[in-house]
Amino acid sequence: MLHDGLYEQIINKGLETELSTTDKLSTTVPIDSAEASKVLAKYIAEVVEKGLDNVADNGGDVSSQVALANRIISTIIHETKENELDEMTVAERAEQLLALFDKKNSILSLDEKAAIIRPETSIAQSSLFTGAIHEPQMFTELKKEIISCNRIDMLVSFINGADCA
Repeated sequence: MLHDGLYEQIINKGLETELSTTDKLSTTVPIDSAEASKVLAKYIAEVVEKGLDNVADNGGDVSSQVALANRIISTIIHETKENELDEMTVAERAEQLLALFDKKNSILSLDEKAAIIRPETSIAQSSLFTGAIHEPQMFTELKKEIISCNRIDMLVSFINGADCA
């Protein structure tokens, strides 16, 4: 069911059906060609995430999810004829790189068992710190982030007005 409001949503088949059966006024515009790749990529990312979650929900493991991701990448390579994209195929080991250090300029060169200082929260995605006891504390995460980074581009904080009174 569609709610009144402003949208910036791609009209997919489901939404198209809803729009055709509603008596509400709607405003639509063609996808801007200058923004098409960004808008469509964001939409496809949502679809792919739901598909990968579905694989997991139906008993598939990470290797099944990687296989699906690689089939999607393969389709893009085939359709665009951009063979360089083959390097973006997920390796079979299904791993993420979390750190890379110079062997000569690292504590790990002296002690291989030294702990790598890194935040508990993802540094690749936005995080919301609520101050809950079971969650990482923002101050601790910031300290770890500052120690582990070589630059800070932006730090944004939102303060509840009621907390300032």
